[in-house]
Amino acid sequence: MDILGNPSAEKLMRIIASVGLAQNFAALRSLVTTGIQQGHMKMHMMNILNHLQASELECKEAMLYFNDKTVSFSAVREFLDRYRVENL
Repeated sequence: MDILGNPSAEKLMRIIASVGLAQNFAALRSLVTTGIQQGHMKMHMMNILNHLQASELECKEAMLYFNDKTVSFSAVREFLDRYRVENL
């Protein structure tokens, strides 16, 4: 509220409505460009790789491998298992 200059209730409602519209436009933009799913799954894959203690090189290789594939915990784990055996 301090950052906004302690606006009145009416002005605050307008600000909140503007923020809501901005979020809707951002969501629409994501849907018609790269897509929310792609960005979400990329973030999800990084979480999986971190959980599986992947090295920086393994992360890069996984990102390349899954560029056009479906990401799931089991698929990333299988990729890492295979990659680690092949690159001992």
